[in-house]
Amino acid sequence: MAKSYSQTITDAQVMLSGIRTNQTVLEKRSIDRQFADNFDATLEDCIKLNNEQEELKARLKTKTQELNTHLAELMKKKGEAKKIIKLDMPQSTWKEFGILDKR
Repeated sequence: MAKSYSQTITDAQVMLSGIRTNQTVLEKRSIDRQFADNFDATLEDCIKLNNEQEELKARLKTKTQELNTHLAELMKKKGEAKKIIKLDMPQSTWKEFGILDKR
């Protein structure tokens, strides 16, 4: 299973800490201060974007709940209207209302 964004970010923070602590040893293999700074900048961008995504997820859940409430109300009204239409209108006109029932 793939890691979550937050776990990947946490792992990168730990790695960056290790890089900063052992930078003199790692410089031999091109992991110098500039590499660490670029790594840190990318990590900060990921943290910012992850936070924004989490905010959007929360807003989406709120909007989904709001939509579900309105859809439930709409379905109730639609059902009421359908009953009345079927009682008061001839069956031949039901299609005009989007009712495809046979009776």
